[in-house]
Amino acid sequence: MSWFMIFRIAGKALLRNKMRSFLTMLGIIIGVATVITMLALGTGTQSQIQSNIASLGTNTITISAWSVRQGGARSGAYSSSRLTIDDAQAIARSVPNLTSVSPITQNTAQIIYQEENWSTSVVGCSEDYQIIRNWELARGRFITEEDVRGRVKVCVLGATVADELFPNVNPVGQTVRINRTPVRVIGLLVAKGEGGFGPSQDDTVLVPYTTAMYRLFKLRNIRNIQCSADSEENVQPCVDEITEILRIRHRLRDDQEDDFRVRTQAELSQMMAESTQTFTLFLGGIASISLLVGGIGIMNIMLVSVTERIREIGIRMALGAKGDDILRQFLVESLMLSLVGGALGISLSFVFTLLAAHFTTMSMQISLFSIIMAFVFSASVGVFFGLYPAMQASKLDPIQALRHE
Repeated sequence: MSWFMIFRIAGKALLRNKMRSFLTMLGIIIGVATVITMLALGTGTQSQIQSNIASLGTNTITISAWSVRQGGARSGAYSSSRLTIDDAQAIARSVPNLTSVSPITQNTAQIIYQEENWSTSVVGCSEDYQIIRNWELARGRFITEEDVRGRVKVCVLGATVADELFPNVNPVGQTVRINRTPVRVIGLLVAKGEGGFGPSQDDTVLVPYTTAMYRLFKLRNIRNIQCSADSEENVQPCVDEITEILRIRHRLRDDQEDDFRVRTQAELSQMMAESTQTFTLFLGGIASISLLVGGIGIMNIMLVSVTERIREIGIRMALGAKGDDILRQFLVESLMLSLVGGALGISLSFVFTLLAAHFTTMSMQISLFSIIMAFVFSASVGVFFGLYPAMQASKLDPIQALRHE
């Protein structure tokens, strides 16, 4: 029997019970759609995170206060209080390949304007922070060296804070209160969009770090130092020099661990890529379970079909059909169920993705790899779970099959 004839007979057999065939395919349809949608969510999230990391600035180096060991006990991250303004100034003086250096403080505070208020992150920084973060201004100006030196009570608002406090008013020139201290708004940052991890980048207020330390929050030390290297090739040499300078300044012996941590954008990007890849595989693995459930459904229905068509199988064998012909026919029927179900599942995944993009803020990206993988997996499920019923049909005794009522 030719393959064309086998496919033709298989198609007619499936069309005789359209509703049952559709219900059998439903598990495959949902499984394929779920797998592709989950992988699209993971891929979109990874792409968004990488984009957000890139928006933090190119060639960026972050030095953070880290853990310290006291009496054999090690404290947690950021517990060290030894990162100072003098450290930042020493780094700026001693590392020639750094183009910008900014001390950073960060606290949460309530921002009040007239009857409106908003809890947000208040970041203390220098004039170099705009260059490091590559952040454009929508209105007004940025913090200057004079603002830092004079501990001037001025601030620059992120887009989210401006929308919450000044929905219909130009914020530049207005006065807000931070921890009951009046601060004049001098600028508005261009929106960078929602972050793929952590809080939104736009939900922030920037003030001179000296103002944050001495007038708003009464701080003695800074949380971290952000720097920008002049080229990607000089990032690692800068990291080595910064590490050496801080170890000398903090008087750390050779056998002592660093009480600070130096991170680059490349390290952060790699770390987040690994995390989101694991997340994507986890989502895809969970969604794949529904494909296995759909395969079990195909096996059950094919076994029922074999039982219902025993007499038909006996007649075909009596007319000269071989066991291999019967095996191929039922295997093709199972394969057709899974392939058609896979095609419908792919179409449904595009619908899911469009709906998710329209009604939510989730980033979704369907890749060709996920479509091919889901389609091949659905075909494999059809062959695997259809093999046992097909073998059962091919082993039927034609005499017994003809006697079957």
